[in-house]
Amino acid sequence: MHHAAIRPVAKETPALKRSIVFLLAPNFSMIAFAMAIEPLRIANRILGYESYRWRLVSPDGNPIFASNGVEIAVGSSVEDERKQLQGERRPSMVFVCSGVYVEDFNDRSSFAFLREAHGRGVSIGGLCTGAWILARAGLLADRRCAIHWENLPGFAEAFPRADVHADLFEIDHNIFTCAGGTAALDMMLALIGEDHGEDVVNRICEQALTDRVRASHDRQRLPLRARLGVQHTKVLAIIEIMEANLGEPLSLVEISKGVQLSRRQVERLFEKEMGRSPARYYLEIRLDRARHLLLQSSLPIVEIAVASGFVSASHFSKCYRELYGRSPQQERAARALVGTTAAA
Repeated sequence: MHHAAIRPVAKETPALKRSIVFLLAPNFSMIAFAMAIEPLRIANRILGYESYRWRLVSPDGNPIFASNGVEIAVGSSVEDERKQLQGERRPSMVFVCSGVYVEDFNDRSSFAFLREAHGRGVSIGGLCTGAWILARAGLLADRRCAIHWENLPGFAEAFPRADVHADLFEIDHNIFTCAGGTAALDMMLALIGEDHGEDVVNRICEQALTDRVRASHDRQRLPLRARLGVQHTKVLAIIEIMEANLGEPLSLVEISKGVQLSRRQVERLFEKEMGRSPARYYLEIRLDRARHLLLQSSLPIVEIAVASGFVSASHFSKCYRELYGRSPQQERAARALVGTTAAA
């Protein structure tokens, strides 16, 4: 493959800027990992020297599988890296990369390593669902952080002291977290921009064929208009009100007042634009939140029912079975079976 010639910007070789450890958790997100490591490689190529150096680590030092089934070889184990913290090979940053089934990750050595590294002044980061592991290690209390939108409800319930946001990435002092996917690229470009300036970032974007750098607070998900294929501004406003009030559902009268329509107008509008009643749609998005909590947290089912706006566990179970074809208990049991199979 032909690549355009890159003119290095450096005339002499400065010292290494950052040394980074990527700790890969089982079923980690390959896209987040690649989007984090590739801009570092391109930066080195553009700069003409090794400003960034990295090494890969797994909990036990053995090769590890990404969630797409690709096996990655690593250079060391967590225990090896804990020893390095006291010597010249201590990294300046550690990024944890995880993905699906992160709730099952319970490697105490990894948690201890992250705490010890942080205590020694090493910057700590999480890619995709990595914030979950950082929180389990006790590093996100009263810290702003980001996590993939799909994992946000369960994360917020599990770690109420973490200041979690649906942003692309968050940098709170020396804690770096991003929502995964292409957001890892945006976070790394912010880091490289801090080190080497906008010109280097722009040249990386040209090499990666991306036309812009997104800000940390850009939205993760598509706007409602694009996500739902709905254009009617009143319907979109109603749905936004519903999504902001899942734990304590509003009455249709309250919602109608919020958009300055009558209850009957809202009902007719929803039937026309959404093909269902507003009450039915509201129930479906509350159940969708409950499903995320079932799959991504260990909260008791009765607490999930309350967090999703149901007055009783029995009513919640009845509604859940009607929509998904199985009970909340069966859903959680099926999830546990999948997690066990993935870990095998």
